[in-house]
Amino acid sequence: QVQLVESGGGLVQAGGSLRLSCAISGGANLRIENVGWYRQAPGNERELVAQLTNTRIATYADFVEGRFTISRDNAKKTVYLQMVNLNPEDTAVYFCQAFIDQFGDLETRAYWGQGTQVTVSP
Repeated sequence: QVQLVESGGGLVQAGGSLRLSCAISGGANLRIENVGWYRQAPGNERELVAQLTNTRIATYADFVEGRFTISRDNAKKTVYLQMVNLNPEDTAVYFCQAFIDQFGDLETRAYWGQGTQVTVSP
């Protein structure tokens, strides 16, 4: 079974930094295509934070304003979101998403992690 597990969330003061990790596991022939980070704050819809293609082309939401960096380590099958200069508006549950070819047969679908809480105090 394919599984995505986020970690690295927590409580940080405004102006602080966090690095989120998304560990992807599955079968021996698993291939990871595009990946992304989304977030959902209380009362809000889930929104895109960052995307990264399998050729390492990154796209960010406007609110990121250069503060976040999405990256991936294909050997470790891990996706990262480095966040600096956090503000209270960044408080949300952050979800990892990955488009995965589970069996190496070019049939790809989207998978989601359970999310990790990021709380930024004023």
